[in-house]
Amino acid sequence: MNYIKFVKEQMALIADRDPAMRSKWEVFLYPSFRAMLAYKRSHRLYLKGKFLRARRISQRAAHKTGIEIHPGATIGEGFFVDHGHGVVIGETTIIGKNVTLYQGVTLGGTGKEKGKRHPTIGDNVMISAGAKILGSFTIGENSKIGAGSVVLKEVPPNSTVVGVPGHVVKRNNIRIPYEELNQIDLPDPVQNEMDQLRKKLEELQRAEEKKSAEEIWMEE
Repeated sequence: MNYIKFVKEQMALIADRDPAMRSKWEVFLYPSFRAMLAYKRSHRLYLKGKFLRARRISQRAAHKTGIEIHPGATIGEGFFVDHGHGVVIGETTIIGKNVTLYQGVTLGGTGKEKGKRHPTIGDNVMISAGAKILGSFTIGENSKIGAGSVVLKEVPPNSTVVGVPGHVVKRNNIRIPYEELNQIDLPDPVQNEMDQLRKKLEELQRAEEKKSAEEIWMEE
């Protein structure tokens, strides 16, 4: 691993995705930077079969940064964890390129599978604070997982997911550029259903009132 190259890449990455960064030297203070540095060392040892040494490095990094990345996980270029405390990434997780996670995200298993038991995250995915993705399935590229969502099944590409359990909202295959990613402007399918039910109830009430008025007119 070229340390200087890695530092420069992280400087550019954090400056691009975190508006709070005021100096390029702040990169050394970011938990994500320190966690990824430790991950690269532990992952290299893991691939060589030195599992205990790999876990020691990853666990020390977890205690220092609050970001627990199993050395067996596969992580692509452009990966960034904003804030980071409470992030857990399981052993068989596969993460694509340009993925962003926020604090409290879990990429875990259900405890029932053997072999590949953690999720696969596609390229250009954003997973908001507190989201839990549990199981061996794929989150499609260019997707966006809302804060606090619990995702238990496959997510198609170009989708937005919110709720518990997660509900998928299609994005018509339009790529989500990073400058548009945020954790607030998400559709709410539960609220949409409530609005539809309220509308239907109002229609039934108007129909009932009209019927009652007609009956009164007929009696007169």
